[in-house]
Amino acid sequence: MTVFAAETGGFDLLVFWVQILALVTAAHLFGLVMRRVGLPSVVGALLAGLVLGPSVFGVVWESGFEWFLPDVAEQTAALQAVSWVGVALLLVVTGFETDLGLISKLGRPALLVTAGSLVVPLIAGVVVGLMLPSVFLAEDAQRTTFTLFVALALSVSSLAVVAKILSELGLMRRDFGQITVAAGMANDVVGWVMLGVFTGLATSGEVSVGQVLSTLGGIAAFGVLALTVGQRVVDLFLRRVRRAGSSLAAALTVCMVTMLAFGVATEWLGVEAVLGAFVAGVVLNRSRFQHEEVIGHLEGLTGALFAPVFFATAGLQVDLRLLNDAEALWWALVLLLVGIVFKFAGAYGGARLAGRTHRAGLALGAGLNARGALEIVIATVGLGVGVFSPTAFSVIVLVPVITSLFASAMLRGVVNNWQGTPDEQERLGREQALSRNLVVRTSRLLLPSRGGPESIAAAQVLHFAWPIEAGATVLTVGARDAEVDIEPLRNVLYDRPLEHRRVRHDNPVQAVIDESRLGFGVIGLGAQDYEDTFQVISPLVDGVLSESPIPVVVVRRARNLDRPLPGAFSRAVVPVTGSPVSRAAQEVAFNLSAQLGTELHLTHVSATRGEPAGLPSLFSRRMILPRGDADVGERVVEQAMAHADELGATTRAAVLEGASPAEEILKLVQEIEADLVVMGAHLRRVGDRPFLGHRVEQVLRDCDATVVVVLIPFDL
Repeated sequence: MTVFAAETGGFDLLVFWVQILALVTAAHLFGLVMRRVGLPSVVGALLAGLVLGPSVFGVVWESGFEWFLPDVAEQTAALQAVSWVGVALLLVVTGFETDLGLISKLGRPALLVTAGSLVVPLIAGVVVGLMLPSVFLAEDAQRTTFTLFVALALSVSSLAVVAKILSELGLMRRDFGQITVAAGMANDVVGWVMLGVFTGLATSGEVSVGQVLSTLGGIAAFGVLALTVGQRVVDLFLRRVRRAGSSLAAALTVCMVTMLAFGVATEWLGVEAVLGAFVAGVVLNRSRFQHEEVIGHLEGLTGALFAPVFFATAGLQVDLRLLNDAEALWWALVLLLVGIVFKFAGAYGGARLAGRTHRAGLALGAGLNARGALEIVIATVGLGVGVFSPTAFSVIVLVPVITSLFASAMLRGVVNNWQGTPDEQERLGREQALSRNLVVRTSRLLLPSRGGPESIAAAQVLHFAWPIEAGATVLTVGARDAEVDIEPLRNVLYDRPLEHRRVRHDNPVQAVIDESRLGFGVIGLGAQDYEDTFQVISPLVDGVLSESPIPVVVVRRARNLDRPLPGAFSRAVVPVTGSPVSRAAQEVAFNLSAQLGTELHLTHVSATRGEPAGLPSLFSRRMILPRGDADVGERVVEQAMAHADELGATTRAAVLEGASPAEEILKLVQEIEADLVVMGAHLRRVGDRPFLGHRVEQVLRDCDATVVVVLIPFDL
């Protein structure tokens, strides 16, 4: 330890580890307290740094504080390095949660809010900067340069802090949340560029227009290249990871390398590396080959270690002892008030000009008031180039702590009992329902096809059951010069992102399985009757069912049908139980009904025990069932009906009894003249063939209507 400390100019590893331990522990403890009172944990982390800094710890135990936070450049740099890694990871996570499609739809509000939130506080900052007393200016500092630094510090928001607050309050997917992220990103970009300009003015006395234009052009070029060439490169590596077995460690490695590479690029352009990390998160999230568990691990690592260090380190730099002068304290309050009020007014005004509601404007004004790393960098640079005095430095560093506290508290109050517009509520409800689903999600659809009518039937079911955001890949296995007409499939899958892949492979089943590992959420298989009694459906379908690592939706076309499928199903039978596979089948059926108006007959078959007392065999979906004496079957049907109501499906319910569930289902199909049956089953193998269960296989064998079977592997 002694030799290492001497070689590094006084760097002490013990002090470093104690710093990390203290910051992480205090940040989590204070964060826990803040959550108990309804505030985000980021506020607690900032306050933890304030307590461990010179304002409290430095006063209570001066010698201990000097050991804990020595004035050694290497020691400070090591802590700052961990802090910057933390903010980079935090912005990668933010990029994962940023929806460029939604932001583009909200383009005008995002633009006006960004302009208002920057211009209004910038003007106010210029005014107050001209009025501040000389105690805030460094010796020989120019008033003009000082004023520009003050205005910049008061006008920009912190994307990292904004994103953390929105995420902890569960507001990231709200319309105003996405606008806030877009405006926060623009604030960061403009802030870094302006900081470079003002620093050049402070050091050389002039501004290089060419350098400014070069930086802006470089940022624009970086954004375009990142979302095009960068996206292709990321897709290439993540695809290889998928083909090699979908290793989580390998996927995380791709994410870390992408974050670092993009960070290096933006740092080289003269903009902070954290902007590159944010863009990396956006690109990584856009890749359809992304490992589904990556974001959870990134969030866990960031939230447990790196983010608390970053936010607590920000609080460490506040020294309230420098505000013991009445005049300095008064002007510090003025700066805080100006920063909060005019930032709020600018964002609110921009929101109202864009047609946003009053509460949306309040939420945007509150959210964009959060400041963070950029303000601390501005204060540090201002102190280093001889613009800020130590008093001004402490006040500017105090601004993000107070404004982030204000943003958290006010944002929570504004959104209380505010659900947003009907369109926003519908979108959020749909997203929430999709997040709970087992099968029907936004993951990409895989449709093996050679253009036959059976695959057209499968395409129609997938198209109406899955959200339009889910892209589809039509996979054709065979010679590349073989004629395959997929135009009917394109017509069925209209308005959906679609690609056609042709693969040469001696084993069609293995080709489908290999492709399914590349980030797809479900395989859709069309099937016709196959005469071989040793096969469940057909050689291809049976082979895929035996090996598939992901859910499979098998669509067996109706018999004696002279066209691919009817334009819409009129009535469907949906057997329901309390199992996950039954719920998966319900997801498909309910979304089909919501899109096509199909009347669903939710059916539970119990073993024969006599006629249920007081309950008809077929009853309206609106009937209220007696819970006191309802048996398991009735409760299962009730739960399914409640789920159907959430998705807007049209349903009726049947509780049947009989010795054979399959026979009762077939009888009901004939009785109501249903043209569709939707069932669920587990994928399992018995001997050399897949086994779907006696009930499902009997219905497939004996039912003339179209049968959809949703199959889930046992390990999902």
